[in-house]
Amino acid sequence: MNNSREIKAVFLDRDGTICGDDTVHYPGKFKLFPFTQELISNLKKDGIKVFSFTNQPGISAGKAATHDYVEELTAFGFDDIFICPHHPSKGCFCRKPNTGMLQTAAEKHKLSLENCVVIGDRWSDMLAASTAGCVKILVKTGAGHAALNEHFDKINDIELEYIAENLEDAVDWLYQEYKIT
Repeated sequence: MNNSREIKAVFLDRDGTICGDDTVHYPGKFKLFPFTQELISNLKKDGIKVFSFTNQPGISAGKAATHDYVEELTAFGFDDIFICPHHPSKGCFCRKPNTGMLQTAAEKHKLSLENCVVIGDRWSDMLAASTAGCVKILVKTGAGHAALNEHFDKINDIELEYIAENLEDAVDWLYQEYKIT
């Protein structure tokens, strides 16, 4: 673990991480965990950029529109939103576990991904973070238990920095481990 890193940005997965369970909840039906908005605000107040990065194949299936996600996530306080709208069969560069969204954000915001944290509930979040060189925090909410049990073979070679009970626990650990003030 390299806690001498200076954390510049946190990438938060949407479904299962900032609220919800292991299913997709479309904009308008998505309610944050009670502590999520305050955590986003605190990170930003402490000089950390907070980005949403999310796979949303329902967009390409016509079940939702990109602008609805962007509007919702912007209202939650995110500094920027990165969405993969593609179906998994498309083999795009942006869909997690690929690193396209992370790389696009790094270029756009002039960040080194080594100084970024990914907090998510799925194996694909952790694999993308690992490939990009980010700090990796898996939350047990959403699909987190499945990532640790049913999909462990996909992440067993990844050294996770922390496994958190939920987003609040993840951010608390981040503040303690990396001395964010």
